[in-house]
Amino acid sequence: MSTKIRAEISARNEYYILKHRYYELKHFCLQYNEWKREYNLLEPATTMRWEEKVDERKRVSDSTATVSIRRLRLRDKILCVQQAAEHTDCNMAPFLIEAVTNSYSYETMLARRNVPCCREVWYSMYRRFFYILDQIHDNV
Repeated sequence: MSTKIRAEISARNEYYILKHRYYELKHFCLQYNEWKREYNLLEPATTMRWEEKVDERKRVSDSTATVSIRRLRLRDKILCVQQAAEHTDCNMAPFLIEAVTNSYSYETMLARRNVPCCREVWYSMYRRFFYILDQIHDNV
């Protein structure tokens, strides 16, 4: 995975985050498509079972509750990325989500989606996205 943006920027930059924190958030975003796929596959109605299972420790497991909890956690992660994009720029949010979840560079986004801004503005929004994500990520 290559990045077109420098992972480490000046501490004087308004969107400064630590280099390894940036990589952590970048890898968090790269899981977005997997989360959406799993979220859509986990349908509570299809997994609902009336029988309860008892594991070896004599605990009763509720498959419907387990699926619901997993779906909630996935939804929170998906919303975290979407909210960071919306807070960055509501008009550019779909472009940002596509770029950060697929590791697309500005050039790729320009070719694929004809991004309506220049390179400098794009990477400023890109940095702002990760700065905002850094602030809301730990609440997930």
